[in-house]
Amino acid sequence: MKPRTTALATIALLAPLVLTAAPALAQDQLKVAIGQINNWENQAPTLGQDAGIFKQHNLVLENVGTQGAGETMQPVISGSADLGAGVGVAGALRAFTRGAPVRILLPAFTGTGDLFWYVKADSPLKTVKDVTASNTIAYSTSGSSSNNLVLAFADELGVKAKPTATGGPPGTLTQVMSGQIDIGWAAPPFGMKELKEGKIRILIRGSDVPPGGVHSDPGAQEIAGPRPAAPSLPGNKYK
Repeated sequence: MKPRTTALATIALLAPLVLTAAPALAQDQLKVAIGQINNWENQAPTLGQDAGIFKQHNLVLENVGTQGAGETMQPVISGSADLGAGVGVAGALRAFTRGAPVRILLPAFTGTGDLFWYVKADSPLKTVKDVTASNTIAYSTSGSSSNNLVLAFADELGVKAKPTATGGPPGTLTQVMSGQIDIGWAAPPFGMKELKEGKIRILIRGSDVPPGGVHSDPGAQEIAGPRPAAPSLPGNKYK
């Protein structure tokens, strides 16, 4: 199933499940923290809100963007957000095993083939074999899918560059183009314009890591925290 199709299916599943958990006489509000809110695969909450899908079920979403899964986990754990979206499986499970009051609700998409790492068009780095320990490679935040993949590049592909947290794709691009970072990261639709204009080149893709790699991430999920408004999913296979 394509990522966007899966995301829209998630919308259809989430709305009635929340509704059955707490029947609403008026519109209920849920605050959703979304890692990389403008990435295609993370737009289910915003698209559903704009299309009026949640309104049909007396739900209003307050969607808030974060710099990555690491930042997304914090408001969910603290209770300042009801749901988190775009959180990798590895990050969610890591928080759970450390005692954080979170649980996986629904899968958003499968795989990490949407993520890619790029260099400036005139960079001397042509393949991963050209990357050395003197180079830097970007990821968003600690515990994010991009972080796990950068670690996997080292273990599975032999990439020796120094992992460096750069936040979201816009800030990362600025650092790459200014020479602060050698290898940046992004996900569609960000970076498509620069690729088309020949300003950047893709060096590594998330799909380059073999399935089941040491730090590979199966995909992004929606997670719930301790707030009472968070939905209950008795039939969910992750519960």
